[in-house]
Parts: sequence; C-alpha cells; structure tokens
Amino acid sequence: MSERTHAHVHVTGRVQGVFFRATTRERAAEHDVDGWVKNLADGRVEAVFEGAEESVEAMIEFCHEGSPQARVEDVEVEYQEPTGSDGFQIRR
Repeated sequence: MSERTHAHVHVTGRVQGVFFRATTRERAAEHDVDGWVKNLADGRVEAVFEGAEESVEAMIEFCHEGSPQARVEDVEVEYQEPTGSDGFQIRR
C-alpha cells in the first residue's frame, strides 16, 4: 500500500452548474479517496483529496478534465500533511 497523501485543490473555469461536484464525489468513491468538494463564491471549485498517492493523483488528473459539461481553465494544487479525513462529501 502506498503512503497516504493530502491535496488541496482549486479549479477555475466553467465548473459550477455543470455537475462538477457530483462527478467528483463519484470519482472519489471509485478511487477510494476521502475528502470534500464545494463551490466558492468566486466561481471556482475547491476540493480536498486524501488517500493513497496514486488515487489522489488520479483525482487531480480528473480535475483537469472535470465533468462532461465543464470547461476547466486552471487547477492549483497544494500538498499538505494528511488530516485523517474519512469519507467524501459535497460541502455547501
């Protein structure tokens, strides 16, 4: 098993109102990644992914594509120490 890692992500572009959060939650379940995702007032999406390194990297790659209707312009990633997140949720 690979080491657990934690990524804090901000996604810019047409990423709200296009099922980005719901699709992110589905992908997180597929990759066994914990954390959360939410819309920000400035139009970006913010997410935290925590899990096996290769799974977190797969989630970051997904963020570069987004849901089918999304148009991603930029993805910013900051790696941090794992916090012990358990489960994945859509935050409001």
